[in-house]
Amino acid sequence: MYDLILFDLDGTLTNPEEGITKSVQYALEGYGITENNIDNLRRFIGPPLVDGFMGFYGMNREDALGALARYRERFSEVGLYENELLEGCEKLLKDLKEKGKKLALATSKPHIYAKKILEHFDLIKYFDILVGAEFDGTRNDKADVIKEVLKQAGEYNNPVMVGDRMHDIIGAKKNNIPCIGVTFGFAVEGELEENGAIKIADSMENLFDILVNHV
Repeated sequence: MYDLILFDLDGTLTNPEEGITKSVQYALEGYGITENNIDNLRRFIGPPLVDGFMGFYGMNREDALGALARYRERFSEVGLYENELLEGCEKLLKDLKEKGKKLALATSKPHIYAKKILEHFDLIKYFDILVGAEFDGTRNDKADVIKEVLKQAGEYNNPVMVGDRMHDIIGAKKNNIPCIGVTFGFAVEGELEENGAIKIADSMENLFDILVNHV
């Protein structure tokens, strides 16, 4: 029975598409890049942003860090709140707490942003642990985020990660814990299966059954 449940944030509990994509557009414009293809902008949801700027637009690390700084200019003031809870999210968290589960947020989003989002939606009360990245690049990799959660968690017997992208699964594997994938986020077709999610949930209700009843 899972007693420690680690949740990703973007695409798992909330839909941050508008805020992230518009902030990425703003960042790219600072480097003379106009990008209006929403599918290209959606690729930034989940992975570390610096990796996205380098991998998707061929920036060197210095420019990618500059683009990240420009992204944060907009995201910290506006994009943070261009966000919405996924349907059934709060009920899931409430029901899991009533079952005595220890809940942790494990996100690649900077810790300060994640905390503000949880406070904005009044979700922070459900979480025992909150770990994100830091502005200096600390815990930029999802595996490092998960490692820190496990360090802070104290006693537990059966942890599990829940996320919508391959980075959640890979990070969980590096820490020797299983990962449940969710299809209501931003994974491309086959991504969750190919990277080794032990179960795949297509709704919050389905996810609850997997986490509590091991269906």
